[in-house]
Order: sequence, then C-alpha cells, then structure tokens
Amino acid sequence: MWTRIKKRYVIPVVAGGFLFVGMSFKDDFFEVAKQIEIFTTTFKTVNQNYVDQVSPAELMDKAIKSMLADLDPYTNYFNEQDVVKFKINNTGEYTGIGAMITRKEDKLIIKEPYKGFAADKAGLKAGDEIIQIGDVLLSDYKEDASQLLKGTKNTKVDIKYLRQGKPLTTQLILDEVEVKAVPFFAKIDAKTGYIVLSKFNKKTTQETKEALEKLKADGATQIILDLRGNPGGLLNEAINVCNLFVPKGEVIVTTKSKNEKHNNVYKTTREPIDTEIPLAIIVDGKSASASEIVSGALQDLDRAVVLGSRSFGKGLVQRPFDMTYGTQVKVTISRYYTPSGRCIQALDYAHKDSDGKATKTDVTKANAFKTKKGRTVYDGGGILPDIEIAETKLSPISEALIRNDGIFNYATYYYYKNPNLGDKIPTISDADYADFKAFLKKEKFSFDTETEIALKNTLEKAKKENIDQTIAVEYQQLLSALQKSEESLLDKNKKEISKLIQDELIKRYQYKEGLYQYYTKSNVEISRSITLFNNIAEYNKILKL
Repeated sequence: MWTRIKKRYVIPVVAGGFLFVGMSFKDDFFEVAKQIEIFTTTFKTVNQNYVDQVSPAELMDKAIKSMLADLDPYTNYFNEQDVVKFKINNTGEYTGIGAMITRKEDKLIIKEPYKGFAADKAGLKAGDEIIQIGDVLLSDYKEDASQLLKGTKNTKVDIKYLRQGKPLTTQLILDEVEVKAVPFFAKIDAKTGYIVLSKFNKKTTQETKEALEKLKADGATQIILDLRGNPGGLLNEAINVCNLFVPKGEVIVTTKSKNEKHNNVYKTTREPIDTEIPLAIIVDGKSASASEIVSGALQDLDRAVVLGSRSFGKGLVQRPFDMTYGTQVKVTISRYYTPSGRCIQALDYAHKDSDGKATKTDVTKANAFKTKKGRTVYDGGGILPDIEIAETKLSPISEALIRNDGIFNYATYYYYKNPNLGDKIPTISDADYADFKAFLKKEKFSFDTETEIALKNTLEKAKKENIDQTIAVEYQQLLSALQKSEESLLDKNKKEISKLIQDELIKRYQYKEGLYQYYTKSNVEISRSITLFNNIAEYNKILKL
C-alpha cells in the first residue's frame, strides 16, 4: 500500500560540494526561490534594524530549528556545536558512569544504575540527585550536564549528591560502558528459551544468535523473544535478527518516499539459524522502530505469533546530510512498510489537529492486508498483536504515574524505609498501597492529565485577566472533583499500579537482571506464550501452518 505524502518545499542543502535538490524544488523553482528571498530579506532587515543587538547565528539557529519542528520530531538541524557533541556521543571513544540518568531542574537524577559499572561501584542508587560534578554546580550549568560525566577510562570525577535530602559525596572512576543488547536470556522450563532484546545496536544480531544457539544447545525447542520497551536502533540489525529465523532472500521491510532514490526493499542476505522452531514475540506500546520491523516482518511472514499490545508506531526513516560550515541536518526521508504492505507509522505529522498536534491513525478505519499464507492483518499504526493481552496496555492513570515519577519516587521512599529485603521479592500489600496513595498526597503529586492541565491553564488566564477571584469557588470545586476522580482511578487500577510498583522495587533490590528473572516465573505475557506453545494446534492455527 502506498501512502500519499503531502507536498512540501525544502531548502536545498549542500553536501560534500554537491547540490542535492529535491523533486519539489524541481517542480516549482520559482516558488522555492521566492520564499528563500523573502526569508533572507526578513533576516537581514531584522538583523540591521532591531532595537537591540542580536546574534545572527542564534537567530538563524532558532529559525531553522523552529521550521523543522513543525514537520516532525525526528527532522532536526545540528549547528557546529551540536555536530561536535553528536560525534563525541557516537564514536564510542568516551567512557561513562554506567547508569540511566535524567535532568530535572538543577539536578541529575539516577534513574537506574547498571550492575558492576562505575555508578554502582561508587555506591550510587536510583533516586540519588547529583547536584555538583567536580567544581561545577548544576544549578549554574544549563548545558547538557551528562557531558560532564564523560571522559577517558580511569578518569576520576568527584560528585556531590542528595539522598533523601541528605548531602553526600563520592568519587566516580570512569570505565568503559557496554550495555548489552541482550541483557538477559534463560531456559525457563524444560522446552522454552527466553531472550530479552532491549536495543538494536551493532552487536544485537551476534548477541541474539549466541543466546539462541546456547538455548537450543541446552534443549530449548521453542523461543520467546521479548521486545517490550525496545525503542529500536539500527535497521540492518533488525533485518539480520529476522534472518536468524527466516531464509535468505525474504523481504523484511520496504521504505517508500516521494523521492525515488529513497525507495528501497530490504531482504535477508544470510543463511538462517532455525526456520522451524516455534517463536513468540512480545511487544508493548514502547516497542518502536526496529522492534516493529522485526515483529511486523515475522508476523507477515507467518514465522511468529505476536503477543501483547499494539506497538508504538514509529515508522519514519531519517538520514543525516552534511552541510556547509560543519552543520548537519537529519531529515525524515521515507516511511517503513512491512512485507504485507502495512505502514508502521501511527502519527500523521502532515495533518495537525486544532491544537497543532499530529493526528493519530484511526484504528477503527484500519486497512486489511494479507500475510504470506493469507492471514488477514491490519495497519493503523504500529503492529497489532495476534493475541492482545489486556494487562500489557497501561491505563492513562498508570502512564501519568510513570511519566511524572510517582511510582519511581515512591520506590525510592520505600527502599530506604525497607533497606534489608535483599533478594526477597517485595509484595505490595493493601497497607503498602494505602501508604503509596498517602505518599502521593504528601508530595502533592500532579498527574498532569489533559483535564488537569486545561484547568490549571484556565486559572492562569483568569489571573492575568484579574477575574480569578470571581471563579475561585467554582475552580476549587472542579479541582476537588478532579482529584476525587483521580483517587477513584487509583483504586480502580490498584492491581495494575501495584504490579508497576513491584517491578520498580525489584530493580532497586536486585537490578534489572532480578526483574527479568522474576518475569520468567510470574509474567502474564510470558505465561500466555508458554500456554500457546503447549497447545501446538492453536499455535499452528494462528499461523495457518
């Protein structure tokens, strides 16, 4: 299926001394030249006549980035400084602390330390708030603070951090950080091998192949491939992972664009490892891009049963173009399509709603396609599993708790309140859940639902118009009603939220490896996969084998 792409005009870019001109430029040279002249004249006029001194570089930087931001989140401009940072971050020549971190206000928050790496060795825990790196106070440093934690191997970095409000110090010794693409695999019963695939980097295929061969050697006769939370990565690795299970010469993914040179068909090029072993793939709403290529292709080729919930729907392809003066632009050049012809992309950035947001594909109007053996599958953005599992799809209240760190912050509080659990699996009792709700109230946690944000924005506008006092009573009534509704949703989704709290707590005491180990014994999606394998007639029926 070919999706029509809205016609757009782009400024030509110079790459390596040659002028690359898009088809739209050829189609309407005058219109493009006219708009460039208007832009240039405006830029010069403002620069020469504005009341205060302006920076031409900053003006142009903001102008280009704002222009591209209106297209989609993946088409980006990199100025000279951005390109240097990008190259540093992607050469692999630096080392790091071995932790997932995030910036929040004037702090760097440790979200997850990786077992055995520098942060872990220095005693840092999830929830610790780094406030100073060397002599640099993060409250005074507005750049990308994570750059301060990078350097050559064995570099010593003194840091100050807060733990539960108490100031502490430690020293990090930077080391090589290589987080595995396959962080866990195991034989989970007499017949079933389980492989977690967390990213698609240059070692993904090799690590997956080694795990598969080891499991088969240990007697596994059926495989579960877990792609939940996998954001994607390298396209060729996605193709090669598929190639482990399907023959050489199979179409895995197609890219389509208005520009013919970006239209490509990608096929497997190697001999497979095993084309017969029963295969189940688990996906969720955070499985994106390369994960969707693997799950979509193996579904379309009737090679695997896909379980879970609809995947993210990131089906736009980007390519970087080098430009003059050391700058670069990364452009969305095409869309991904599965072997049956389904478009993976869920959001349509060419068509915005009244709020300026990209419109989402209406799944009720999804188009039907046929797999290799004639099964009916549907588009609608992302990959729709053969077996949908309700527990895999999170409720809006749970997503808000994750997005705004409600569960993360409670897990930090719980960990220091109960420091000696060790390798015991924490259970969330009714008393613990009541404690969780009390914690949210005490911390004045904001769910930031669309309704809550709209209500707060209304009050802010009322304040500006000096009418907030006249609506104060009504506002408070609405806010109270909303909070009661949120309280009700917390109770309604207690089982789901308790599981999310438990998962986060297991990571605190036993790292991510402990969580994967726990999943092998208790996870709904894994259990459903094993049940499917044990009913080979159902498995064969789904795949029309």
